[in-house]
Amino acid sequence: QVQLVESGGGLVQAGGSLRLSCAASGRTFSNYAMGWFRQAPGKEREFVAYISVSGGTTLYKDSVKGRFTISRDNAKTTVYLQMNSLKPEDTAVYYCAANLWYSTTRAVEYDYWGQGTQVTVSS
Repeated sequence: QVQLVESGGGLVQAGGSLRLSCAASGRTFSNYAMGWFRQAPGKEREFVAYISVSGGTTLYKDSVKGRFTISRDNAKTTVYLQMNSLKPEDTAVYYCAANLWYSTTRAVEYDYWGQGTQVTVSS
């Protein structure tokens, strides 16, 4: 089992920044690729970013490229999502997820999920 706990969400004005954290415990964190997803009210959960086991490969949803940065610290068993230049359309509950060994944009392939953290961007 892997337990994931997100933090860092909140209310921010458009153009502002937030850094989300996802602390992992349980199995060996460094064996898991990590992803961030989000779900807005009335919409399906969507991929935001992932980072490979080593941290050497990242991928982003097109609409967040250049604004969001995913990173991981295997020593601290934590993955981060730095979000800059936030827009109202970024408003959602953000979830981190863990998948053993390989990176993927598909939510169904992730083994473990956190409980989510709310991000609200006001215009």
